[in-house]
Amino acid sequence: MDHSSDYWKKHLQLIHHIEGGWYSEVYKSAVTIAASQLPSQFKGDRSTCTHIYFLLEKGEFSAFHRIQSDELWHFYSGDPLVIYELENDGTLIKHHLGKDLEKGQSPFCVIKAGNWFASEVMENSTYALVGCTVSPGFDFADFELGKRNTLTGQFPGHKSLIERLCRQ
Repeated sequence: MDHSSDYWKKHLQLIHHIEGGWYSEVYKSAVTIAASQLPSQFKGDRSTCTHIYFLLEKGEFSAFHRIQSDELWHFYSGDPLVIYELENDGTLIKHHLGKDLEKGQSPFCVIKAGNWFASEVMENSTYALVGCTVSPGFDFADFELGKRNTLTGQFPGHKSLIERLCRQ
């Protein structure tokens, strides 16, 4: 049975995310890693793992941002989602998250720690419900929202994509 995005927002208690879309943290490990045991980019203790539900609707996008951990994306329901990942050398990777393997989609992908990334539902889609697992666990202290001028300067070959998928 297919459900609407409103169904998922209500039943999963999703709230607005700063990067765009809707989310709810559903898991945060009680086990922590001390800051002294983590690489220097982490400025405090971190949970070993966190997981959220994340939903994007037609016309919404998750703005370019980056975090200090790898992020594992899992497809749950709805329509395919495209995640744009910019590696430090300027290489653009398009991850097509979905369940139609014959169309090049995958139900899972990994965004590497420190890479800029943004996402949106594919054309003619209504919504995508996915999950995001982060280890070491997500903390907003590790979150950086991309600035249009900075990113276009760093990645001039992707200017139109960056301008479209940045909020500032």
